[in-house]
Amino acid sequence: MKQLLTSVFLLLSFLSFSQNATITGVILNEKNLPVGDINVSITGTSIGNATDNSGFYKIIVPANELLELKFSAIGYETIIIKNLKLANNQVFELNPVIKSTIEEFKPIEIDAIRDNELRGITKIKPAIIRNMIGAQPGVENLLKSLPSISSNNELSTQYNVRGGNFDENLVYINEIEVYRPFLIRSGQQEGLSIVNSDLVRDVKFSAGGFQARYGDKLSSVLDIEYRRPTQFAAGIDASLLGVNSYVEGTAFAKALTATLGVRYRDNSLFVNSRETEAITIPRFFDAQTHLTYQLSPKFELSFLGNIAINDYEFEPLTSQTNFGTVNDAQALIIDYDGQENDRYETYFGAIKASYDVNDNLNVRLISSVYHTQEQEYYDILARYSIGRPNTDIGGSDLGEVDFTTSIGSELDHGRNNLDALITTAQLKSTYTIPSSKKNKDVIDASIKFNKEDIRDRLREYTVIDSAGFSVRPPLPEFRNQQPYFSYTAPLVPFESARADNDITIDRVQAFIQYSSRGYLGDHETFWNAGIRSHTWTVAGDGVDSNTQTVFSPRAQFAIKPYWKKTDMLFRLSGGLYHQPPFYRELRDQQGTAQPQVEAQKSVHIVLGNDWSFNWSSKKDEIRPFKLTTEVYYKDLWDVNTYTLENVRLRYRANNNATAYAYGIETRMNGEFIKGTESWISLAYMRTQENLDNRGFIDRPTDQRLKAAFLFQDYVPTIPNLRAYLNMVYSTGLPGGSPSYADPYDFQFRLKDYFRADLGVQLELVGPNKVARDDSWLANFTELSIGAQIYNIFNYENQISNLWVRDVASQAQYAVPVRLTPRVFNIRLLARL
Repeated sequence: MKQLLTSVFLLLSFLSFSQNATITGVILNEKNLPVGDINVSITGTSIGNATDNSGFYKIIVPANELLELKFSAIGYETIIIKNLKLANNQVFELNPVIKSTIEEFKPIEIDAIRDNELRGITKIKPAIIRNMIGAQPGVENLLKSLPSISSNNELSTQYNVRGGNFDENLVYINEIEVYRPFLIRSGQQEGLSIVNSDLVRDVKFSAGGFQARYGDKLSSVLDIEYRRPTQFAAGIDASLLGVNSYVEGTAFAKALTATLGVRYRDNSLFVNSRETEAITIPRFFDAQTHLTYQLSPKFELSFLGNIAINDYEFEPLTSQTNFGTVNDAQALIIDYDGQENDRYETYFGAIKASYDVNDNLNVRLISSVYHTQEQEYYDILARYSIGRPNTDIGGSDLGEVDFTTSIGSELDHGRNNLDALITTAQLKSTYTIPSSKKNKDVIDASIKFNKEDIRDRLREYTVIDSAGFSVRPPLPEFRNQQPYFSYTAPLVPFESARADNDITIDRVQAFIQYSSRGYLGDHETFWNAGIRSHTWTVAGDGVDSNTQTVFSPRAQFAIKPYWKKTDMLFRLSGGLYHQPPFYRELRDQQGTAQPQVEAQKSVHIVLGNDWSFNWSSKKDEIRPFKLTTEVYYKDLWDVNTYTLENVRLRYRANNNATAYAYGIETRMNGEFIKGTESWISLAYMRTQENLDNRGFIDRPTDQRLKAAFLFQDYVPTIPNLRAYLNMVYSTGLPGGSPSYADPYDFQFRLKDYFRADLGVQLELVGPNKVARDDSWLANFTELSIGAQIYNIFNYENQISNLWVRDVASQAQYAVPVRLTPRVFNIRLLARL
């Protein structure tokens, strides 16, 4: 036994000083089932092994060398991965899909380049998503570090892409389009994202110029695929903000796979840290499951289900907001009465059947149901006064208000209910054209039917009282010529919206596209061309039925030149993109549905370049990097303009504008710290709109400059002590003017946005810390504890302005509505 331990020790010592890397993963077939007994080897060497029954493999390979990885077995095509170079101690995960065949095929050679890069798609590793810190953890939190995405609300999962708004982004889970609640007005009401990060296997994102196979939106596509377990596993992620847990496994000889994720979140830690003292209960619950069952080698059924219940109770008490300058300091003091009670319940279920007609044709039938019931009730009376705080830095009453200069009150009332049922049926097919050449040609086609049944009751008003006088709406038709003439106009709220909408929308969508990957001489190429059609009919009680149809041709081309000394990829994509109105886009600013609203239209042109290179500070240390640059232009017409209030969009519903957006983006990602992945993003963007030919002005999403830094690090002598930093800076949005103001008269910008979140995690068990076999820690595949600091520099970010009137001076003050300050959190992560 002693000799055995000595041999093991010497072997481990040798491995620790050698320059090695690890390649690991699970091999799947065309149906995403694990495949065993596949030979995995490094060409030209003796390195290799075979997968186990669960398709899992793991091999140790030399680091900092060009490798050629080969997957082969009788009855399956041979896959060769070329030009693969790994850094020392790097763990590279590769999950190839291998195709069974009874014919003789030539080996398929795959360069280090991926299909996603050819298609202009950014792929993000799930491990980074789960580790990276953010006030709203998950996929969207990480997306905000990409150059094309902007978001100035840390409590929201919504994001803007290249000048678009929240409603212009497509989200798919396992090829199924998913939705979010309609009525949410504030980021702190949102709760959980529809995407459960614990269940994610692949994350793909496209910021424009995407293929015809994706739906009809103007800005972006987020394509999520949930994983299929090969063995039992479970995990929990707990902090002061809530608990996420999941469990997964297989049954019936792995014909059945099941994953269940349950999440609970309480945002009190953030909401109670803001300037408003309040009694707040922001609680959100979510349960998701993904089931698959292999009925036969050719036929498979899967189910995706989600239940989300969000409760938001808010009873404000008092608040004091100091603003202005040192020489002209102001303070807004508010005493509140009343409360807000919101509840959002959503239920989603989808069944997907997949059938292989033959080796080249796969057909999928997808049916889904989405039901949301939303309630938004509030009555909040705010009595405010404006004063001057004490600015004596050495005084004991610094910041306290000695006297007030004006007084007023505001009553906000709302009784909003919405019930929406969306049903979908879709038939999709993928046909791979048989070819003995290197080209791989694929035809994708689909037809989809949607029915949206919406019942909406909207009751909102705001009454403003200033020193005993009711303030009228700022509209030109209201004129007060007292005391010379009697004022006979009725007393009305400052703002109001009242509507009852019973609307149905029927949609028929279809697409066909052709994709080809091959070679032009020695240069690898990819091209894709397709067209979509979308027909929709809006009908309902008290509205005239209206039917419209649009067509969207789209195309992509990419080439990877065969240059020995430089690894470059060039892409060009674009086409015509439409956004037929969803229900919220049909509602005008008074809440009334306008069925004649047309689809917004846009032409995308995107030119991109990927430059992959290695950087080394020492001869024996090579780190891979990639610099991605994209230039884009979007021309838009029939634009449905809107105002932005926190995260609620209010459309004008009249297609009365044209617009444009252009910009340049760059992102460099790689191993800034050896063995980790980090990236830096830089972007410049300009977007403007022209309403009724009055001239171009900045759009509400015109965020000119952005810089983001996502960084992972560890202590060299303690590699299991790791740090994660997520930092974003962007210039201010033009969102500070009142919602009722004419945008041509009032282009007021918010202050610049800057936020940095830091997390430190100590791995007790994990990739960088292995537990002894006789320890209780050996039961875990991962166990860590850590601390998180949100907004570590305590920067006062601003989401909007509250406009308050001073009776004495007749002036209006823009009082900043600030986001969360510095917040401390602790976290426990455990996985079996």
